[in-house]
Amino acid sequence: MSHNTWIHKIARATIVRPLARTSVTPNQVTTVRIVAGVGAAMALAHGSVEWANYGAVLFILSMLLDRADGDLARMTGRTSPGGHTYDLFADALCNALIFVGLGIGLRASEFGLWSIPMGILAGAAVATILMLVIRIEGLQGARAAEIGGIFGFDPDDAMLAIPIAVLLGWSEGLLVAATIGAPAFALFFLFLFRKLLRSGPAS
Repeated sequence: MSHNTWIHKIARATIVRPLARTSVTPNQVTTVRIVAGVGAAMALAHGSVEWANYGAVLFILSMLLDRADGDLARMTGRTSPGGHTYDLFADALCNALIFVGLGIGLRASEFGLWSIPMGILAGAAVATILMLVIRIEGLQGARAAEIGGIFGFDPDDAMLAIPIAVLLGWSEGLLVAATIGAPAFALFFLFLFRKLLRSGPAS
């Protein structure tokens, strides 16, 4: 990530700068991010429009906190390999569960109970991508698996489409797109970094 996307700028102004003057640690922010992300998935899994909207708002908060923890670490000089890995695991957990929650919440839709394995497939693909990132960074160092952004957005910012689609009432279309797109991107990511995955640790 560029660490200077539009979402980073919003998180920096609303969360990071106020917290930089406190004793709150980056890992604590990551933990709250996990709580918000898991809460968002649970709200989506409820199945009602009202709870889905609550989940969408919670997931936006989770995304802001995800950008905030790293920024807070850099601003306060508290970066660490352990904190970075914790952040990546939080990403994998929250980004995977939001699709699982979406699938469970759409069980009464035209997809019926098929929506549940659809959500699990999309979530597993997203988790696989992030696990591959952790693997690549373990071999080649931080940011080795980075894909460049454009116009102030990084590829990871595509997750913002989830709460937007939910709030607009496009949850079913989102689930179809995620079921197809997430595994396809996982395969693309694997192809793009296959040489790094086959190589040993960087010297």
